[in-house]
Amino acid sequence: MSQVAIVARVTVKEGKAEQYVAAFAPLLEQARKEPGTLLYAIHRSKDDLHVFWTTEIYEDNAAIAAHGASEVHTAAAPVFTELIAGSDVLIGETLMAKGLDG
Repeated sequence: MSQVAIVARVTVKEGKAEQYVAAFAPLLEQARKEPGTLLYAIHRSKDDLHVFWTTEIYEDNAAIAAHGASEVHTAAAPVFTELIAGSDVLIGETLMAKGLDG
């Protein structure tokens, strides 16, 4: 089965950037415990400090479902709703990558 890749581009509300970054700490800790979560990273634009993107790669659909069903993910959802002004999410499959051979 193919790996599942997610890239989300997010613009946070004015003055909420540091809260947004802090909200990812428990999610990253949870992702580290999930064997099917192969990559979980947050990035910030150097041009606009309110623009972020996340890169997530999961072993398969079951792994992404497990991540989404976690208590940590469920608790984070309303927090992000309050911080995010807009977002675009792309879901696909990993075709080639360095360091993600599986």
